[in-house]
Amino acid sequence: MDFEYTPKVKDMQARLLAFMDEHIYPNEQRFFDEIAENRAKGNAWLPTKIVEELKPLARKAGLWNLFLPKSKRAPEGLTNLEYAPLCEIMGRVPFAAEIFNCSAPDTGNMETLERYASEEIKDRWMEPLLKGEIRSAFLMTEPAVASSDATNIECEIRREGDEYVLNGRKWWSSGAGDPRCAVYIVMGKTNPDAPRHSQQSMIVVPANTPGIKVLRALSVFGYDDAPHGHMEVLLENVRVPVGNMLLGEGRGFEIAQGRLGPGRIHHCMRSIGAAERALELMCKRLNSRVAFGREVARQSVWQERVAEARCMIEQARLLTLKAAYMMDTVGNKVAKAEIAMIKIVAPNMACQIIDWAIQAHGGGGVSQDFPLAYAYAHQRTLRLADGPDEVHRNSLAKLEYARHMTLPGEVDMPITRGS
Repeated sequence: MDFEYTPKVKDMQARLLAFMDEHIYPNEQRFFDEIAENRAKGNAWLPTKIVEELKPLARKAGLWNLFLPKSKRAPEGLTNLEYAPLCEIMGRVPFAAEIFNCSAPDTGNMETLERYASEEIKDRWMEPLLKGEIRSAFLMTEPAVASSDATNIECEIRREGDEYVLNGRKWWSSGAGDPRCAVYIVMGKTNPDAPRHSQQSMIVVPANTPGIKVLRALSVFGYDDAPHGHMEVLLENVRVPVGNMLLGEGRGFEIAQGRLGPGRIHHCMRSIGAAERALELMCKRLNSRVAFGREVARQSVWQERVAEARCMIEQARLLTLKAAYMMDTVGNKVAKAEIAMIKIVAPNMACQIIDWAIQAHGGGGVSQDFPLAYAYAHQRTLRLADGPDEVHRNSLAKLEYARHMTLPGEVDMPITRGS
């Protein structure tokens, strides 16, 4: 495995870093000020002007739709290995990925449409998503069941003639609060009597379909993530054409596995960027503060933490690059162990480093004056999103057990030692 970035990627890194320095870091406060102004006017869910202003600049700079490999509709798409260092840079600022049309859940939804949708659906929904004209939401998780096991999903998808009728309640529907959200991908149950992993299906649902009610926004440690939002959504007798079904009835679990692989690794790439920025802010703070007669940076406890943080970031980055390389070369299914590992490692690593950075900033670390509290809330959420840590550890343990399984007819001999 050669993880040396190609000249093409190095050039894009340089252009992306320059774009961040010129357009994104200087406008961080403006982004949050705009949300605050919209909230004061009674609607925090309005798109911010700064993001919309910067999107055309990003597209002009050739930094657009970088996440989608092997798609004729997005020729600018990179491989997972090429995209990793760029996605990491975007992860340093919470809203940056949207400026480059590389933000969740749109990226995962576009991956899903690219792989599993008809050409008609791609024309109707994927094209405007690739152009950044609309946004989307993914409706999978439900409040009434343990959604970490996707086979538990209960939302009913019932066929009636040339239509499917949906009834159910979803929550943590990322993106559904955005007024630009025009389409949902919904996971539900089409056949409760089928084998366990063949009961679920996924279907495309226009967001303005009668019977859809966005009930409320769900906050994370008090943050509502406006204007994006994670919403609770009620579906009551929602009717969509039969042609909106993705791949066919009973294929929902299969699609979920295909969708979540790229989504998971993108989250991990951004987590590394968030951790890098936290370490940078921590070092600057420690170098600039004096306590008990000397710079805080000279205190041995902080030297230990800074050194450990650097080790943790490098380890997580290498594991992420390995997973990206395997996804590109042998496919997501073969890389499932590596994807599970990074999904465990990266958010936990980022949470720890951001926590240390908060501690280094004292009271400022938990305030709105620094981006650390918001970053921590987001990274802590990623230990649940796209499968909680426990599910990934369970899957990883099963794969490890299987590697060392004693086959029929073999004898599991004890190790003998000489006296």
